[in-house]
Amino acid sequence: MKKREIKYPIELVVSLLCDKWKFIILCKLRKGTKRFGELQNEIGNISAKVLTAQLKELERNRFIKREVYSEEVPIKVEYSLTELGQSLYPIMESMFDWGMKNKDKFTEEYNIIIDENLKFSK
Repeated sequence: MKKREIKYPIELVVSLLCDKWKFIILCKLRKGTKRFGELQNEIGNISAKVLTAQLKELERNRFIKREVYSEEVPIKVEYSLTELGQSLYPIMESMFDWGMKNKDKFTEEYNIIIDENLKFSK
């Protein structure tokens, strides 16, 4: 398989992280380790198939760690941020702040239901 040529740093970031769910998953994991069901419940409108695919991709790119506890019944699987994933905090916080500051500019195009009191917590 031919490797994709990436010429610009922002192109690398976009290719690794910019789709509908990845930053949302990373934001949910910034508060600590979560199981699959916890992530799905907290995110809300993501299918199990899509969440599985996104988690696999984030793990393959080393942003999250998947820990399997096979000695337990049923088998327990937990997800957490790696050091590389944690290094995205400033980017996530900047994106959060930008979204909060500019959300009112996009009310014609989107049904924005962001809580005014929402805070980015670490």
